[in-house]
Amino acid sequence: MSDLPSRRLLLVHAHPDDETINNGATMAKYVAEGAHVTLVTCTLGEEGEVIPADLAHLAADREDRLGVHRMGELSAAMAELGVTDHVFLGGPGRYRDSGMMGLEQNDRPDAFWRADVDEAAGHAVAEIRRVRPQVVVAYDPNGGYGHPDHIQAHRVAMRAVELAAEPAFRRDLGDPYQVAKVYWNCLPRSAAEAGLERLRAAGALFEGVAGVDDLPSVVPDSEVTAVIDGRAYAGAKTAAMRAHATQIAVDGPFFALSNDLGQPLLTLEHYRLVRGEPGGPLPETDLFAGIEP
Repeated sequence: MSDLPSRRLLLVHAHPDDETINNGATMAKYVAEGAHVTLVTCTLGEEGEVIPADLAHLAADREDRLGVHRMGELSAAMAELGVTDHVFLGGPGRYRDSGMMGLEQNDRPDAFWRADVDEAAGHAVAEIRRVRPQVVVAYDPNGGYGHPDHIQAHRVAMRAVELAAEPAFRRDLGDPYQVAKVYWNCLPRSAAEAGLERLRAAGALFEGVAGVDDLPSVVPDSEVTAVIDGRAYAGAKTAAMRAHATQIAVDGPFFALSNDLGQPLLTLEHYRLVRGEPGGPLPETDLFAGIEP
């Protein structure tokens, strides 16, 4: 740990691309400012729908090689953001993408949705004790929009924060460590509405425009406790989004997933503090506010 920077941030995400969509500007900003940023990705995203026609053969119902391809996309995206510490929970392929809620893929023995939470959290504990982050970023209990892997990633991240601090929990994973602050990703309704209005006015080249309720993690403005201004890193976030080419189509400051419904590409990224104390007036503008170096 002595070789790591004094500020350390760890993020837990379900699939490659989730990290860039939710936190790309935040990650780039903190890397540029000298913090150590660690990304833990829980699955390879094997069940994702493929946007480019020339890569459709990779899909799970054809060659089932999308997961390996998305590993490469994630590496390229992290290079754009400057993140050098990115790992897969338990190692690449330990847990498989569970698909959308209610699909038969949820019931595969290796699906992340079916994983024992404490067992999976143990792998996250190893990363927390290795890096000793002051701040952890995760999803809310609904995983932002109800995807089983996002819900499970929330459970695993929150359980890992608890277990990492327990002296009796698997000393082979390192010394006990208490995370100072945990934030959940969120999007204030006002920012969602304004972004969608910009998209409609711009006439971006997508089949349609998402509605506010189509966007993940939308909350009343009053629930937002931190706003990270990543506008200086818009180029890095956009390039990282483009790196996830099987999953994301980018058109200027907008993007779409496989449903081809346009969404705003946001560089003001929002959070809810759910563990620890705020470091000053709300909303905070620094996830490390109030934490002694």
